[in-house]
Amino acid sequence: MGGIGFIGGKFLPLHQGHVYAITQAACRCDELYVVLSHSSIRDRKLCEEAGIKPIPFEVRLRWLSTLVKDMENVRVLAVEDCADSDENYDWEAGAADIKRKIGKKIDLVFSSESAYDPIFCRLYPEAAHIILDESRSQVPISATQIRNEGVYTHWQHIPAVVQPYFVKKVVVVGTESCGKSTLTRYLAKIYNTVFVEEYGRTICEEVGGCDTILTPEYFPHIAYGHKMKEYEALQKANKLLFIDTEAIVTQFYSELYTGQTFPVLDQIAKEQAYDLWLFMEPDVAWVDDGLRVHGEEQVRLHNHEKLRQMLDERGITYVTLRGNYAERLQGAMQHVDQLLKTTSQRAGIGLD
Repeated sequence: MGGIGFIGGKFLPLHQGHVYAITQAACRCDELYVVLSHSSIRDRKLCEEAGIKPIPFEVRLRWLSTLVKDMENVRVLAVEDCADSDENYDWEAGAADIKRKIGKKIDLVFSSESAYDPIFCRLYPEAAHIILDESRSQVPISATQIRNEGVYTHWQHIPAVVQPYFVKKVVVVGTESCGKSTLTRYLAKIYNTVFVEEYGRTICEEVGGCDTILTPEYFPHIAYGHKMKEYEALQKANKLLFIDTEAIVTQFYSELYTGQTFPVLDQIAKEQAYDLWLFMEPDVAWVDDGLRVHGEEQVRLHNHEKLRQMLDERGITYVTLRGNYAERLQGAMQHVDQLLKTTSQRAGIGLD
């Protein structure tokens, strides 16, 4: 074939059916333009109706750009329209915008719908309409189906570049020796995903201790490093990401060890977003691992209440876990399962 082609869509969300069509189209022309059609009103309404969080066009544009970055003949364009629903989409205005954006004679138009044939023949009379996998036998999925039935139900059809956007983040917080690390690791094993270790502990192990050894400049570094670990783990997570500690706890330890607080840690805490907070009571035996120094019962309780106050002051909604390790694990699983169930119910599906 050859020539200039384009394939368009809302990509709300991008799925493997889109990926199949884009790669097939790229093989059939010299240049392929992937056109993201977006309308803030329509797209927000579609997400609200499906009970999923809005997906800004910039996010979808990033997905597409990441997907095709190693496809030398493929370019991604964004074209805004003013439709408030699919039914009100202005095909003529849209075609004019697409032609203007591409700026070249269009030879091929790709879609998966033969119903578009009359429209494309009228709007792109010099272009051939190529239909790709109309029966969806290669990838039996649609974006509408994903929105209505839930992303997790069709996780296998969500590309790797898209999955991190929908991962639920569960953070485990608490003071010294309350079982955070153990619970984080165990939850990751049970839910077949990855986890983020407490980066402050990694630093303590590197320098040989925490109390009196960690000087103030370490704590912003710990917060930055921890966030980078979160970002890296998010790219590998399977629906859930479990995280040991975050910026508020880092601020707590900064006060505990150095007597100083850092505005940057509060700013990081304001920007971070977790779907579930698990707050650990200090009612398991304190373990001296060579790094911990605050094992006295009254000190443990005082530190615990201080951290609770810091969470409350920042308006954090958390669930408290107490009891032995088995009881904590069971309690955590109940809350995680509820998080997944609520997410699925919002998408209108049942859990059998």
